[in-house]
Amino acid sequence: MNKDFMLALDELCKDKNVEKDVILDALEKALVKSYQKNYDNQENVDVVIDHETGEIGVFALKDVVEQVEDPINQISLKDAKDVDSSLAVGDTARIKLVPKNFGRVAAQTARNIVIQKIRDAQRESLFGDYLDRENELITGSIQRVDKYNVYVNLDKIEGIVPLKEQVATESYIPNERMKFLIKEVRNSGKDPQIVLSRSSENLVTRLFELEVPEITDGVIEIYSIAREAGSRTKMAVFSNDDTIDAVGACIGYKGARVNTIVDSLQGEKIDIINYSKDIEAFISNALSPADIIEVYVNERNKQSLVVVEDDQLSLAIGKEGQNARLAARLTGWKIDIKSKLEFDRLSQEDIDEILEINEKEDLPGEEESQIEENSPIEDLDQEQIDQVSEEVSENDEEEISEKVED
Repeated sequence: MNKDFMLALDELCKDKNVEKDVILDALEKALVKSYQKNYDNQENVDVVIDHETGEIGVFALKDVVEQVEDPINQISLKDAKDVDSSLAVGDTARIKLVPKNFGRVAAQTARNIVIQKIRDAQRESLFGDYLDRENELITGSIQRVDKYNVYVNLDKIEGIVPLKEQVATESYIPNERMKFLIKEVRNSGKDPQIVLSRSSENLVTRLFELEVPEITDGVIEIYSIAREAGSRTKMAVFSNDDTIDAVGACIGYKGARVNTIVDSLQGEKIDIINYSKDIEAFISNALSPADIIEVYVNERNKQSLVVVEDDQLSLAIGKEGQNARLAARLTGWKIDIKSKLEFDRLSQEDIDEILEINEKEDLPGEEESQIEENSPIEDLDQEQIDQVSEEVSENDEEEISEKVED
């Protein structure tokens, strides 16, 4: 250990982004064990490394006693005074050792410790860097593809796209640069494992945040997204500023913004609609591009019946039901779509059945107004007591009226 080693260590720590003190502290502890092992010595030893010069000091730690019973770990007061005149019985004497060939042992141990500590520190540093970036967008170049995973070069580390996070319609070509979502960061035994995604709905969210400044600024907000990766995405947005059109801002001038995102998703179609607090309007918007005649809703169980023109039925449902399926996921409501002709043939009972309307459910308060005969009065709250009193008063008035008439 000398100045040259310390200079080299400084450069290495800067290059690997590792604290020098962390390595040197670990070295001190490792050299204690190395000394005891190599010299078959049970002495209580302390090793100190000068962090500026790299000089190693090896000290035997011995208890100061009047009568020595354990020569390895004890020293007489008289001998201790020769080391340090201020020592007294009960103190610990630090006796400097000059072990033969310890420099060679120290160098070998130092090399192994430095390598291991740098690896550990790098792993922890990388894990910390990427752990804070979960659910963020990252760009990487594809290295290789096997049957199950796509391996991506992220400069400092390698990321993987497992099969369930891949998009079946996409092509992953080596050396091609793509954007990914950091799905998960796992602290594995060797290097942190960065799990990436191309199929997540959040990938679309992050792409729009990248391309639409109004979303980043909070002027426009994304209410919900429904995605079938590789095929189609529906996104509901709203504006916090009445002067800004949320859909228009996301599309951009001549479609520039949305087309950039479509290119990033290798041609996936994106429908952007306006979110509305009026659920009927929201469902109508969600089923675009179909024109909607009427929407009937049952808010209790989030069931809706949508009526469209006969020639709009297939458009509203979409290929293999995709449009209706995405609209249902976007709104969080069940959606049943009927053509005008089909709707006209339905009776009110049929409509109620579609909307899952229960006759008892539509009589609010009926069950609440009924109180069990055996309910003890102390179990009733004041509202229930007042309700019972009103019912009793009404019954008394009816009985009095009947008697007067008689």
